[in-house]
Amino acid sequence: MTEERFTRKGVAARSRIVDTTARLMFEHGIDGTTMDDVRNAAEVSGSQLSHYFRGKGELTREVVAERRRQVARFHTGMGALDSIEALQGWADTCVADTEAVYRRGGCVYGSLAAELIEGEAQIRDDLAAGYDEWIALFRSALTAMKKRGDLRADADPRHLAVSLVAAHQGGAMLTFVTGDPEALRANVNAAVDYVRSFTA
Repeated sequence: MTEERFTRKGVAARSRIVDTTARLMFEHGIDGTTMDDVRNAAEVSGSQLSHYFRGKGELTREVVAERRRQVARFHTGMGALDSIEALQGWADTCVADTEAVYRRGGCVYGSLAAELIEGEAQIRDDLAAGYDEWIALFRSALTAMKKRGDLRADADPRHLAVSLVAAHQGGAMLTFVTGDPEALRANVNAAVDYVRSFTA
């Protein structure tokens, strides 16, 4: 269901429902979040909820889409990320969010993927597309570094981009599960150091 069929007020209400659901799912998990929980927290009626979403499955897909947009905004908001200094800044920012985000519920995107990985094919495709976008963002920055001569000729931008995303996701999961911030800190810094090892 697209937002084009709703009034401006309706779009705002729908967005509030998605944001509320995303927060609840981050705090309590997907299985731990019911439509009644969403209705109460978003302060909407059952008829309003069913007007905007055909069920929990559709609402969950919208949450995945919103988290994809948030990941993109977070990274593009940091600038081009096309230098070792910028990548180190990304790692430092992730580490700084440990208490507020990663120890609280893990990665806002990765936590959804962990719960939905065995779900229907359509939603797995949505999740994969989100990771593809994330990797592409880093790949573009690393490609620019290579073209400038900041990285050696043997550097593979996609390989390095995948390494950065995988390091973040693994570190975020371990930090959430164990409560130890060192997992995220070690992983993202090691990934940046790996990129640094290819500098010209």
